[in-house]
Amino acid sequence: MGWFRKRPKQAPIAVKDPATVVPPEASDREHRNAFILMGIGGAVLAAVGLMGIASIFAPVFFALVLTICVHPLRVAMERRGISRGLATGSVIVAVFLLLLIFGYLGLVALGQFGALLTDYESQLQSGATNIASWLNSIGITSNEISQAASDIDPSSFATFLGSLLGSVGGWITAGVIIFTMLLLMAMDAAFLPTLLRQMRPYRPLLVNALSNYGSNVRRYMVVTTVLGLAQGLINWFALVLLGVPGAFIWGVLSFLCSFIPNVGYFIAIIPPIIFGFLVGGWPTVIAVIVVYGIVNAGTQSVVQPRVVGNAVSLSQTITFFSVLFWAVIIGPIGAILAIPLTLLVRALLVDSHPSMLWVRPILGDLDETKVLMAADDAEIKADKAARKAQRAKPAPAPAAAVADEG
Repeated sequence: MGWFRKRPKQAPIAVKDPATVVPPEASDREHRNAFILMGIGGAVLAAVGLMGIASIFAPVFFALVLTICVHPLRVAMERRGISRGLATGSVIVAVFLLLLIFGYLGLVALGQFGALLTDYESQLQSGATNIASWLNSIGITSNEISQAASDIDPSSFATFLGSLLGSVGGWITAGVIIFTMLLLMAMDAAFLPTLLRQMRPYRPLLVNALSNYGSNVRRYMVVTTVLGLAQGLINWFALVLLGVPGAFIWGVLSFLCSFIPNVGYFIAIIPPIIFGFLVGGWPTVIAVIVVYGIVNAGTQSVVQPRVVGNAVSLSQTITFFSVLFWAVIIGPIGAILAIPLTLLVRALLVDSHPSMLWVRPILGDLDETKVLMAADDAEIKADKAARKAQRAKPAPAPAAAVADEG
């Protein structure tokens, strides 16, 4: 019968030599290294691609950040019963008015900057010559320094600034892209809450990451804008009192540089120092440094971290590197948008993947790390106190002395 049919004999299983068996951990490491290399290669290709379309990507992302910042206005208006169309129109008008105001202030500052260079042309040239002479007096006798000092022309600063900012045609193109994307994004934002609710059952971590990204970017940009305005106004008023030429220009520059973490302070303070030295010498230079140092330390080191809180959660090293990286990739505006861009990369690659959440402390999310460090410090202090108490105890008397007393 078929039930009792004999099964064919199987070949004996070959037992591998333990010395030749590759542990699964080693195999995983090899594959992980390959994945890391592929990830690095993909990141390089993405960076090169963004660099190639920087003229398009920068204004589009800037429009996205503006749309995120004004989104609460739409939500508040819709909650009050205002129609979506009217809320969308109000958001667009509000953003356009802000851009027009800041654009007008920027144009006024640029116009005053050109006039200032013309008025102080001779002073700038003589100041450069004096610096070259001082360098020669302390032993730095370089012909290149003397030649550069004699060739300084203030009009070259305006030329350099124009090449840095780009041509008028480039700014017009960027303005058209920004306004168009603002209009379209404002209309599409009406569907965003419903879209996120539809996505949540399928990609809950991604939805949470995008929602947190929007709130974090909004908090960072709004707080930085308010503090930057206060910082610019205080610096402007202080420079007027000190008699530094172009105080309004340097106030606007201070406001713009407040969006550039770690580096913006040094960029904003150089022009007031130069023109302050021309009109007031070293006392004015010291006063400018003191004022800028107090204002910058008060806003960016004390007020901003308390208000922003855990919205950024990026280490100082990564923040500084992100400013340099995005400035190279998409130009000067990349330094201003460095934090929102870096937060977007973190949201897509780390926050939306549960297996990558361990990277957040490395990037700068140090809440749990600070708790562990506090526990370690408390343990060290307790250990020190125990050892100190142990040393303070009197030494036990020798056995012979105890016997004599008996």
